[in-house]
Amino acid sequence: MSSSLWFQISKPNPHARLRLFCLPYAGGAASIYRTWHQYLPAEIEVCAVQLPGRENRIRERPFTDAAALVQALMPVLLPLLDKPFALFGHSMGSLLAYELAQQLHLQGQTPTHLLVSGRRAPMLLEPDALVHTLDNDDAFLMELQRRYNNIPAVIFADAELRELFMPLLRADMTLVERYQCAQQTPLPCPLVALGGTDDPRTSQADLQAWQILTQASFTLRMFQGDHFYLNQQPLSLLHTIAQILTVAPQPLPSSLATAKAN
Repeated sequence: MSSSLWFQISKPNPHARLRLFCLPYAGGAASIYRTWHQYLPAEIEVCAVQLPGRENRIRERPFTDAAALVQALMPVLLPLLDKPFALFGHSMGSLLAYELAQQLHLQGQTPTHLLVSGRRAPMLLEPDALVHTLDNDDAFLMELQRRYNNIPAVIFADAELRELFMPLLRADMTLVERYQCAQQTPLPCPLVALGGTDDPRTSQADLQAWQILTQASFTLRMFQGDHFYLNQQPLSLLHTIAQILTVAPQPLPSSLATAKAN
């Protein structure tokens, strides 16, 4: 499958020093990141990942399993790793970015940084009852709105639009709620956890728990806002990302990482 389906690059830059691959939250798409290149240094090329089932891929079946999604993404991603790269994901995207980082590392392709946002560490249990098992669509949407307060009003008002988006929302929530974190060696790259100070879904302690998943440095940054602080405080977030990625240490050499793990 063509990489043009999987990646949207608003401003291609063959001279970029680093590629930043951005994975969306549940129900989200590559367009979340369409303006990020305007506020990051030219040396960073933003590559937004377009998953099946949304926007220009709306007619494709969305994935309900994180491991299967990562395996499908790997073959189209590997040719783009001809220069240093980092991974960013928000909420569901954090789980995908972590799984992707682990699989890439096994193939000798370690990111300079893994940036996870708005998501508790993957080994922590879900605090609420499962939402993807709710059969009634109205009950499902209302519970999503109660938890995340980000369902556009038009989806509630327009039955046809609701029918169009429902399979994607159900698939993404199934992926998130069925995800199980396998025990793996901590990554040898720096890990950055980001979150909103008023996020009812992810506390500072939830984010701090990511620390044990890296052998390298760990950074925790909090921003004013709720679960979708990245839409409320985009400039502050992007300023922080720029600071981190423009001083990008290389991952630990594989021999040192192995020694440290032992």
